[in-house]
Amino acid sequence: MSNSNTLKVAMAQIAPVWLNKSATLDKVLDQMNQAADEGTELIVFGEGVVPGYPFWLALTHGAGWNLDINKTLHAHYVNNAICIEKGELDAVCALAAKHQMAVYLGIIERPLDRGGKSIYASLVYIDQQGKIQSVHRKLQPTYDERLTWSPGDGHGLRVHPLKRFTAGGLNCWENWMPLPRASLYAQGEDLHIAVWPGSDHNTKDITRFMAREGRSYVISVSALMRPSDFPKDTPYLEELLKNAPDVMANGGSAIAGPDGEWIIRPVLHEEGNIYAELDYERVLQERQNFDPVGHYSRPDVTQLQVNRARQSTVSFND
Repeated sequence: MSNSNTLKVAMAQIAPVWLNKSATLDKVLDQMNQAADEGTELIVFGEGVVPGYPFWLALTHGAGWNLDINKTLHAHYVNNAICIEKGELDAVCALAAKHQMAVYLGIIERPLDRGGKSIYASLVYIDQQGKIQSVHRKLQPTYDERLTWSPGDGHGLRVHPLKRFTAGGLNCWENWMPLPRASLYAQGEDLHIAVWPGSDHNTKDITRFMAREGRSYVISVSALMRPSDFPKDTPYLEELLKNAPDVMANGGSAIAGPDGEWIIRPVLHEEGNIYAELDYERVLQERQNFDPVGHYSRPDVTQLQVNRARQSTVSFND
């Protein structure tokens, strides 16, 4: 029987089968099965790993108006985005329930509640019973991401109980946004999940910073991406490969403890699951001298308001 104070986690640092949701979901399921063999209780995947990050925008003059290459690749991307309402994560949920394993999974979401044509970089939390408990749509896509991803809302700024831990998560550069971080801290977060498309230049500094600021564990999970990860049926493959560097995402998955020191330093260029065991007592030890929303806060001076309503353009009264 597992210790209630400890949590066995896996960082699934994988490359997608780029822009192929069914093949990438198969890789997700395979990593979950491997993690189950190691007694994993929580597995985390990178940002938008299903079906992958929109790397083409940096390779094709992505801001050019009405370029066929960008329109074609965008349509291909939308067709391979995940529609949760149509059950496209049911297999992941079923496997999570089978293994009693919680999952944080980065997806490109095609939600019906926003018409089913626009897409969002979303972080999905599935609990150990296989139930989707939150879908956090990235609040602000970064730079060229704005050419393909839509801005999300605060509905997914939620935390979840996991044994003695309280887990919450953000997508990529959202982790640099002080107020969304504060909204999770205020809900008792002590296990922060930061998901990234890949590369240690994203994870090497902020992972330790957030851990020390929140006096929480921080799990940063990134993907990999290399030219060999472009499927042969990718639209405009030759042009993409001509402009692609040897490495587009080198990983960098890492874990920092509540004192801000490394538990696992950024791991580069290695594909597969990376395991660790986290001890909850370390959270309480580090909160002795700093708790950002407890004894080291002044709600009489500063407070944060958060709108967690799911945004839509219409409401119907039938």
